Amino acid sequence: MPETYTLAEATMKVIQDRRSIREWTEEPISEQDLAMILEAGRQAPSGENAQPWRFIIVRDAETRKKLGALAGGGSNRRFTAEFVTRQMQERFTDLQDEAKKKAAFEKLTSGQVSAFLANAPLNIVVCGKKDVWDMPLDTSAAIENMLLMVTALGLGACWVIAPCIDIRDEERVKALLNIPEGFKAVSVISVGRPTRPHRPRPRMPINQIVFSEKWGELYYKEQA
Repeated sequence: MPETYTLAEATMKVIQDRRSIREWTEEPISEQDLAMILEAGRQAPSGENAQPWRFIIVRDAETRKKLGALAGGGSNRRFTAEFVTRQMQERFTDLQDEAKKKAAFEKLTSGQVSAFLANAPLNIVVCGKKDVWDMPLDTSAAIENMLLMVTALGLGACWVIAPCIDIRDEERVKALLNIPEGFKAVSVISVGRPTRPHRPRPRMPINQIVFSEKWGELYYKEQA
């Protein structure tokens, strides 16, 4: 017998099931599923109802390959700088397994951590209207809506900012996708059907992140 959920329980399950997926089958995303994902983004809240988002659907393999290369290059520069300045080593201080630590460093500094855009059956490039004050927040709300809908549809996605951070990459993406003046690429959502189940990533206990009336006064006194 199938499980039944209240609306609140079903919503929480989708939130808890969402994962950053980086490996997909070659199965294409249907137009019906895409329409649901885009409608979820369209219904996001925005300051003064500005709705500054625009979405570019990229299915073409060659264009996806170019986006993957730009994402890989962006991550390569970012994480190489982090490694050279030893910020990366500080971030991974608690990881005692030296082999895993070395593999993580290589994946990050090589750019492989973001180059997977080329392998997703579908990329949704999220653009924002630059003269809207709340644009970064508004587009983030739209992206999260879409990520949750992707999960509800049994698909998997990853929110990738690597090709949109460096102004040089931003200009390359702009030229590649013919993005007009006044708009900028904010991020790319890679979408596909996951190749395997993914385990949940750990979250901080609720009693460590919620305070009562002022910072430091725990709202939940006991371990959640």
